[in-house]
Amino acid sequence: MNSFADLIASRREWIEQALKPWCRVAALKDLKRAELEWEDIAGKVDPKATLWTWAWGRFPSIVHEGLAGVDETHAVRVTLKSGQAHLGYPDNRKSDAGRLVLLSTESTGPGRVAEIGPISIDDIAQIERAGS
Repeated sequence: MNSFADLIASRREWIEQALKPWCRVAALKDLKRAELEWEDIAGKVDPKATLWTWAWGRFPSIVHEGLAGVDETHAVRVTLKSGQAHLGYPDNRKSDAGRLVLLSTESTGPGRVAEIGPISIDDIAQIERAGS
């Protein structure tokens, strides 16, 4: 590396080629360990906007480019590794540290909302937009 610009380019490449892909496959316990050292690993950036958003990126239908955390704008069907499925809207405020909370209107009656979760990222097999 001959210049500061080269250093910056190298850092960006490492984030795109190593850090983001690692977040998309890492186990919850490893993600939590990384969060404790996140400033040393990723710099002075918000872990919710980076670490946890990248981790949820393993399920593309639940993240939106440029927004931190999980996307609340669409109902999703969450299928667990056990085969159990849940339908609801992600609650970004309550979903933290690799645990997803859904707000469901299924079988709760008119105008009533039930909270599902928190569901560990490790227990989720698939997330897809409802109706897909």
